[in-house]
Amino acid sequence: MKKNIFVKFIAAVITAVLLAGALAGCGKGEGGTASSFRTLDEIKESGKIVIGVFSDKAPFGYVDEYVEYQGYDVYFAERIAKDLGVAVEYVSTDPASRVEYVATGKVDIILANFTVTEERAKQVDFALPYMKVMLGVVSPDESLITDVEQLNGKNLIVVKGTTAETYFEKNHPDINLQKYDEYADAYNALLDGRGDAFSTDNTEVLAWALSNKGFTVGIDALGNADTIAPAVQKGNTTLLTWLNDEIKALGEEQFFHADYEATLSEVYGEAADPDSLVVEGGNID
Repeated sequence: MKKNIFVKFIAAVITAVLLAGALAGCGKGEGGTASSFRTLDEIKESGKIVIGVFSDKAPFGYVDEYVEYQGYDVYFAERIAKDLGVAVEYVSTDPASRVEYVATGKVDIILANFTVTEERAKQVDFALPYMKVMLGVVSPDESLITDVEQLNGKNLIVVKGTTAETYFEKNHPDINLQKYDEYADAYNALLDGRGDAFSTDNTEVLAWALSNKGFTVGIDALGNADTIAPAVQKGNTTLLTWLNDEIKALGEEQFFHADYEATLSEVYGEAADPDSLVVEGGNID
């Protein structure tokens, strides 16, 4: 009997120690509630910031032939790490996982071409924007889609967790949505003729069509004009405040135009005006 009591006592002690350790590994949100985010000071002390980006969405976030992350978002991420005085660790994400990754603390910041929406803002905290975007539709030249009504009854390729999926489900229920988890799979489906068209951010489909002969963006502005912004976990005010101050400071040196020149200008050429895409200092014209 005494042995059983002793065993239960030891088990209770171990459980208490493990619980205390788990709680100690969590940061504190507003009001002192346990949270999985890392504060600005904790990130600096660790010497590393973890940023979620795409690995297959050129020219915004992709892995090159040297297995290095590149793109518009990556250029920004490198500057964030430099100004924080830490190294950067990239975590590849897909569109549907972006909210989860930042909400659960798998990453400190999401920079994966993340469009600001009311629904997402309920789950994450958005910083100031650094890009403008609308939806676009790319299709084969021989059956070019120039009006959304042409898609009724046809198969439109979209990627799960994107604003394109949400927009078409809400506004055009007569269009058959062919959904994929990854951008690479979506583009391969279009190339293979498994869908009639593909919709995502106009900035991306314009870039893709320029490098893929036989395809054209017949609809280059659809839906509402939205913005792209970094996101952090809800309540991580220290990191959010620093990000907003950083974006404002970068705007004074026209950083995002420099980012455009370094990562996007060769792709778009004269097909796009940088001022129609880039946002400096978080200010929307």
